[in-house]
Amino acid sequence: VQAAKLLGAGLATIGLAGAGVGIGTVFGALVLGTARNPSLKDELFRIAILGFALTEAIALFALMMA
Repeated sequence: VQAAKLLGAGLATIGLAGAGVGIGTVFGALVLGTARNPSLKDELFRIAILGFALTEAIALFALMMA
């Protein structure tokens, strides 16, 4: 029974890998957007921070489930 609990907790943390990919995608898009149009840097940064916060919230939910 203890092994099943540990295995379930380990499988629940798989969501953290998805959150890492999401955060990388958000900041990768920020770099590309800034490279294409540097004058929108401040607006793009605000949107990227919002995307980071939402993605991080999903990671915290996955961590709480574990």
